Amino acid sequence: MGETVVVIGAGVSGLTTALLLSRDRANDVTVVAKHMPGDYDIEYASPFAGAAVMPMGTTEEERHWEAASWAELKRICEEVPEAGLCFQSNTPHSTRLHDGQLGRCRFPRRIKDQALSTTPKGPFAPEPWFATIFEDFRELPAAEVPRGYDSACEFTSVCINTAIYLPWLVGQLVKNGAQLKRAVVRDIREAKHLSHTGRTASLIVNASGLGALKMGGVRDASMYPARGQVVVVRSEVDSMVLASGTDDGPSDAVYAMKRAAGGGTILGGTFEVDNWESQPDPSTALRIMSRIVEANPAIADGKGVAGLSVVRHCVGLRPYRKGGARVEEEKLDDETWVVHNYGHGGWGYQGSYGCAKSVVDLIAKVQEKRRSSRAKL
Repeated sequence: MGETVVVIGAGVSGLTTALLLSRDRANDVTVVAKHMPGDYDIEYASPFAGAAVMPMGTTEEERHWEAASWAELKRICEEVPEAGLCFQSNTPHSTRLHDGQLGRCRFPRRIKDQALSTTPKGPFAPEPWFATIFEDFRELPAAEVPRGYDSACEFTSVCINTAIYLPWLVGQLVKNGAQLKRAVVRDIREAKHLSHTGRTASLIVNASGLGALKMGGVRDASMYPARGQVVVVRSEVDSMVLASGTDDGPSDAVYAMKRAAGGGTILGGTFEVDNWESQPDPSTALRIMSRIVEANPAIADGKGVAGLSVVRHCVGLRPYRKGGARVEEEKLDDETWVVHNYGHGGWGYQGSYGCAKSVVDLIAKVQEKRRSSRAKL
């Protein structure tokens, strides 16, 4: 028997979870959100993501979610070109990048960055757990490590054009019979009555991201933002640029990734904990562009920062949670259960399918509890 499900949130976590639930046509799925794909608002994190698979998991559970998501994102990249994904190699941040080192996938690491940088340490661990999930993973010998770094590894990743991928998810949902509606959910109990069927929801999926901080019935004080500022340019890099830190400060980061299907290149970035500022900072933007131009002068035709063709400057708030993402079930009342799926920080895309599958499993667990409860009556 299907469920009447209301999913709160139309970011990548909410849409992916709704997609998996909608594949069972017996379920009536409604996605309810203040912001939808196509919107650009500081409250809505997903459009501003890079986005690429850069494993960040530090716990066994997070690593499981990322490994499961990689398998599905890789499949989509190979089989569904209209989804807006592309394979891309990664290269280290080094002033020598333009001297023949492009085209390889590398994460350079500096020991001092692990202590000073506020950016996640997972992608740059000396013995990365994700060595087993990438077919072409290779730890670089000392002779190939970029100047100024202690070690590096390389592999091929997937980059996501969020402007294409999020609408593609919406299209898949609609094809499966799900519906989307705009609404501001101030209290999670309101979602019970927001199904497009007119029936009371038997299940609510809370994928509200930072909204979980203030939403009544949740008010999760563990939530906090990690502000990311990026620059979108028209030029395209041949490969991804990533590094464990910068010399510009602990909140600065360096990365560049090409978006599929003419999406240009995302230049980043920052990782500013508890900073809610919605407006891009010009001096930060200059540092971001300068670092990438130094790493790869070709992106600006050798003309320095002035040679970059800027599409826009953006700011997004990564929805981090102390203690990690919350993916668990909770009984709301006698009629409705809630399954939470929020607090993914900067790895929402690369953990999206794994977390969504866990939500589906938790819903099966809830259904079993219901059957057991009825049997005792």
